Amino acid sequence: MLTLLDTDTLSLHLKGHPRVMANVQRYAQAYGVIHFSLITYYEVLNGLLAKDARQQLGRFQNLVLDSRLLPLTPESTRLSAQISADLCKAGQPIEHTDVLIAGVAMAGQMQLATNNTAHFYLRDCHS
Repeated sequence: MLTLLDTDTLSLHLKGHPRVMANVQRYAQAYGVIHFSLITYYEVLNGLLAKDARQQLGRFQNLVLDSRLLPLTPESTRLSAQISADLCKAGQPIEHTDVLIAGVAMAGQMQLATNNTAHFYLRDCHS
């Protein structure tokens, strides 16, 4: 199944976390690329630029060349808005960037690789 990397997972990969690196490597071998959203691209790039992390920035830019970045679409945005509305009604709002990443994954019928389980959990927001 295609997998979308969340920002925290991609960050762990860039930091050299052994288990994450091994999983990303296996995925890249199986699918030829790794997948992450333009929102994740923005979050990682913003963090690296803010820290002036030049070495990590270079590795990230190389990784981007071998990756598939998924954009927001009308469908992913609609799904994100529904998720956000549902969570607000339940008194459990989360960051807009997390909701947008979830919408991109759902629109692409992808699983999401994340360690941020407090924000992402299995639910059906298509109804």
